[in-house]
Amino acid sequence: MIRHEEALARIAAAARDRLAAPQTVALEDALGRVSAESLVSREALPPFDNSAMDGYALAAAKAARDCARLPVLGVVMAGDAPRCAVQTGGAWRVMTGAPIPAGCDAVVPMERTRSLDDGASVEILDRAEPGDYVRARGRDFAAGANICPAGTRLGARHLLALAAAGVARVPVRRRLRVALIATGRELAAPGEELTPGRVRDASSTYLSAAVSQLGADFEFHGIVADDPARFRALFEKVAARGVDVLLTTGAVSMGDADFIPAALEALGAEVLFHKVAIRPGKPVLFARLKNGPLIFGLPGNPVSTVVGLRFFVEPCLRALSGRPPESPFRARLRADVPKSEGLRCFFKARRRDDARVEVLPGQASFQIHSLLSADCWAVLPEDGDSLKAGAEIDVYPLAESLA
Repeated sequence: MIRHEEALARIAAAARDRLAAPQTVALEDALGRVSAESLVSREALPPFDNSAMDGYALAAAKAARDCARLPVLGVVMAGDAPRCAVQTGGAWRVMTGAPIPAGCDAVVPMERTRSLDDGASVEILDRAEPGDYVRARGRDFAAGANICPAGTRLGARHLLALAAAGVARVPVRRRLRVALIATGRELAAPGEELTPGRVRDASSTYLSAAVSQLGADFEFHGIVADDPARFRALFEKVAARGVDVLLTTGAVSMGDADFIPAALEALGAEVLFHKVAIRPGKPVLFARLKNGPLIFGLPGNPVSTVVGLRFFVEPCLRALSGRPPESPFRARLRADVPKSEGLRCFFKARRRDDARVEVLPGQASFQIHSLLSADCWAVLPEDGDSLKAGAEIDVYPLAESLA
């Protein structure tokens, strides 16, 4: 049995030579994809000096005294071409977003002025300073500025910036393909009649949704009863499809029906670890097939499956996509928490108004209800059988968000 850090190191090493190939897609198709290189602004943003307010553009020196009175030289609307001819001694009526006329370096908002002579002149009621209410060219992004580095999973905010900066096509990593084979003669699909001795296959539904949210393509290949021969036949068929990662659920512990480790070895897979010092999900398995997928054997209990995806499969998908490892944030425990000695514990938790983290009741690997109340994972280190209130720990969001 190895520690979680060592398991992550082995996952990263196995993924290193399997980095997804780059491809170029239209910006509108880039949501959720991972940038294959640094993305830079093609142009300055804003592309020209423009007004931040409806008001009057002028040379600030002309409004250096209270109640300066100036002739109105014209009106400039958003979308008008910049006024290049320098006309001194007056003010331009400008709308928000309008180009700042040549010779002007400030805008006085409309409410700080008084229109005179039927709009032919204006009284400036406040003094102006150079740069007042002017959005300077390149103030947001200079041309060539780095918008997001390679390895960024692109959310709506990134697409906003890229569109504003004139980027229409984006180099991204190929979408990863993840397949699942569930095991267990006791499993029944959600809509199937639940006969005595059987339980619902909730984990497959969860994995389908969670993997898709991570930006990968997901394939579910059904439930295999505890039959090693049938499993091997289906595994070979799925592996031949060229998937990047193949998940299994169940049959990785120490019971009579836990055939996955032996079946993988019979298929020629190299098992890189089996059992990690964690709770829940200790029996988790990771293997690789030469010229085939990386393989995760996830425990069958639903919360163990969730933890296995969040803290083993997700880091693998990040590495395959060229993304950096995820960093936790730090927070303090709200109350004393008992834990298993020697195991890193991933506990369902909730952030409270006092900025502390509360570990929720109902931490058993079969208990789903507490997952619905959680908004984060409290990660307790291996050493010790308890942590005191106020102890600082690593905390991870419940799931990766895409904003």
